[in-house]
Amino acid sequence: MAAQQTRNRRKAEQSGGAAGAPARHDCEFVAEDLVMRLDMTMRGDVREVAPAVERIMGVISEMSCAQASHFEIELAVTEALANAVEHGCRHDTCKSIEVCVECDRARGVLIIVRDPGEGFDPANLPSPLHGQQVYSEGGRGVFLINQLMDEVRYEKGGTEIWMRKR
Repeated sequence: MAAQQTRNRRKAEQSGGAAGAPARHDCEFVAEDLVMRLDMTMRGDVREVAPAVERIMGVISEMSCAQASHFEIELAVTEALANAVEHGCRHDTCKSIEVCVECDRARGVLIIVRDPGEGFDPANLPSPLHGQQVYSEGGRGVFLINQLMDEVRYEKGGTEIWMRKR
């Protein structure tokens, strides 16, 4: 893990990171191993979710990443972007959501969604499987993402979600 963090730091510094400034870790795959990389930005507008998902899935399909898992990836990305629009941007179309997608055939696909919101602690979310939450109209997105993806983690106080599918 330390070697990977060193590669990330060098990669950030080589791409213009300021000397002495903390490196920005956009994605964690090694550039030489990548089949594909996509960096995109979308506005905090629910109408932009479907076109963004379509673009992401098109690139993933084209590069043959995690072929057997397209449904799971598509649903998880849709949920992550919808959450970023609703909770991170609060439907403010002047705010932006950043998405990073990387794929290599050995590690699968990594998708990072970053929003400008205050963040959250996923440990504080109630389970949608118990109590009154069963009848709630919302509150299942994070649960679904965790069920659909092989690895999910939250960074920067919950303003970033990292999702991996092998």
